[in-house]
Amino acid sequence: MKTCEHHQDIRIGTLVPGSPGSAEYIRQILPHGFESFSLTFWETLGDTGLEALAESVVPLVEENGAVISSLGVFGNPLEHDEMAGVTREAFKAAILNAKAFGCDIVAGFAGRLRGQPIHASMDRFREVFLPLTELAGEHGVRIAFENCDMGGTWQSGDWNIAHNPAAWEMMFEAVPLPNIGLEWEPCHQLVSLIDPMPQLDDWMDRIFHVHGKDATVFWDRIRKYGIHSSVHEDIARPSVAQAVKPFVYHRTPGFGDSDWTAILSKLRMGGFRGSIDIEGWHDPVYKDELEMTGQVHALNYLKRCRGGAFVPNPV
Repeated sequence: MKTCEHHQDIRIGTLVPGSPGSAEYIRQILPHGFESFSLTFWETLGDTGLEALAESVVPLVEENGAVISSLGVFGNPLEHDEMAGVTREAFKAAILNAKAFGCDIVAGFAGRLRGQPIHASMDRFREVFLPLTELAGEHGVRIAFENCDMGGTWQSGDWNIAHNPAAWEMMFEAVPLPNIGLEWEPCHQLVSLIDPMPQLDDWMDRIFHVHGKDATVFWDRIRKYGIHSSVHEDIARPSVAQAVKPFVYHRTPGFGDSDWTAILSKLRMGGFRGSIDIEGWHDPVYKDELEMTGQVHALNYLKRCRGGAFVPNPV
C-alpha cells in the first residue's frame, strides 16, 4: 500500500465533482499519483446520497494511501429563495457526514445578499453560519470558505462575501468560533491585484484547506488599458480588440505567476497540515482534451515544490 510519508504532511490532490460516479472518476485518476481528493457539489447534492458515496470512495482511496480532504457545497446560502434553502441543507448534510469520509472540512461560499455591499450581509451571515459552525464544532468539523469573488466587488455581487481580507475580519468577528476559516488560494487574490503572500503570515491560523489554482497577470495590459475594459462581440478595430483582452487569467499551478515553493514553505513553517487540491477547469490553454494533462503537470510540479521524494538522513 502506498503511504504519504514524512514531509508529505501536506498532500497534493485535486477536486472531484461530487456525484454517484465520483468513485469511478477517482479510480481512473488515482494512478497519476494524486494523494487527496476534495469532493465538490454545486448548490445541491442532487441525487447523490452521502452515505452511499462514502461507502464507494473511502475504501478506494484508503487502499491507495490517499484521503478525502474535504466536502464542498458551493452555492449562496444567505439568500431567502428556495435554492438557498437547498444549499443550507446540503451544507448541513455535509457536516453530518464528513466523518464518514474521514475528513473534517466542509467548504463552500459564504454566500451574499445579492446586489448589496459586503457589510450588509454580515447579520445574515451570522444568522446562517453561527448555528452551522456550532453544529460543525459538535461533530469535530471545520468550515472553510473559498476566497473567490465570483465576479463581485465590495459594493455588489451575487455569491460570496469571503473574497476580501477586510471581509474576513468582519466574518470571524460575527462568528467568533475557532472552527471557521478559509479555503485559500492565491489565484483569487491575484485577480484582485492583491499580493497573496502576506496573507500567509496574517491568516495562517484560519487557512484550513488550499485550492491549487494560480493566475497570470498581464501587467503590460494593465499599464496600457487599466482594468475596466469590457469585451464586445462586434469589435472591428484591432486596437480596440487588444484593449479589451483580459488582464488576468486563472491558471493551473505551474503555469501562473505564484511561487509555489515559497507558498509551501510558508504553509509548512506556519503549521499548516492538510491538502492542496488542484482546482482545474479554468486554464485557458490546458483545457478540454488537455485538462488532465495540465492537472497531472500541476500535481508533479507541486510535489517538486514540496521538496520532491523523501530522502532519509544518514544514521
